[in-house]
Amino acid sequence: MTSSPSPMPATTPGEDASHRSDRRKVLLAAPRGYCAGVDRAVIAVEKAIEQYGAPVYVRHEIVHNKYVVKTLEKKGAIFVEETEEVPEGNIVIFSAHGVAPVVHEEAKRGKLATIDATCPLVTKVHKEAVRYAKEDYDILLIGHEGHEEVIGTSGEAPEHITLVDGPEDVANVEVRDPDKVVWLSQTTLSVDETMETVDALKGRYPNLLSPPSDDICYATQNRQIAVKQMGAQADLVIVVGSKNSSNSVRLVEVALGAGARDAHLVDYAEEIDEAWLEGVGTVGVTSGASVPDVLVHGVLDWLAQRGYEDVETITAAEESIHFSLPKELRRDLRAEAEAATED
Repeated sequence: MTSSPSPMPATTPGEDASHRSDRRKVLLAAPRGYCAGVDRAVIAVEKAIEQYGAPVYVRHEIVHNKYVVKTLEKKGAIFVEETEEVPEGNIVIFSAHGVAPVVHEEAKRGKLATIDATCPLVTKVHKEAVRYAKEDYDILLIGHEGHEEVIGTSGEAPEHITLVDGPEDVANVEVRDPDKVVWLSQTTLSVDETMETVDALKGRYPNLLSPPSDDICYATQNRQIAVKQMGAQADLVIVVGSKNSSNSVRLVEVALGAGARDAHLVDYAEEIDEAWLEGVGTVGVTSGASVPDVLVHGVLDWLAQRGYEDVETITAAEESIHFSLPKELRRDLRAEAEAATED
């Protein structure tokens, strides 16, 4: 993803553009990379393999990152698209993005032991959906169609939830009672885009109710704030993350919106095009919430080899949140799964 280059800022007296561009430095965003929910989900897979032995099946990618998925596959994880692909008597782990109640029912019918690695912040949105559905609200879920998190949340109350995929989709919304409407959102969206959609919805439904707390997760917000600060100073921003990672894609958009001349999403340092560095003095580096820091260090090493050795950290927030591992990891799931097949 790129933007059209904007004019270079004016030089100070006695300084020319070529001299300024030789001042090569890196702005490194903090926080970046793994959030608490991703860390919990990845460790859950590793612990399950260690505790119960391979293979352990995982429904969909545990998190949206190529490197993480490949690493876990080497350790003994098998990733499947549907629950029905898991043989009876085995363990299946549900990804950090969450699943609908029907998926839990499928696992039960398939006599599978389950580990639910859904991020607790996604679970919070699920519970909000159930609560407002019981109170007979129309629920407007702001999110991207087809995203696993949106599918899981919608499945909690399908008869009450309408997906709103951005501000341009607001005109298509229909509700039963304009005075009994609430909005929820996918946790990995751009804060600015979400509030733009909320404002458009409130234009149609002045009595639109907001959730008790912001659905967009703390990690998504913190990473976007850091990129805004960094993007305003950077000629080029490199976001480490996979293309199917919603929060990583959003970081590219936020960087461009903050004033970066150019921004790109890469999985690995090898994907960086040296042409991107032409005329670039300051490179911003960050990573999505499902990206291990080893990949960021690979980018920093790549840049250092090309003269960008000076690294300055841009800190937007300090994060200290940790989530406990899924409770199922404290039980003997292999024995439970085998017993279920004998029933």
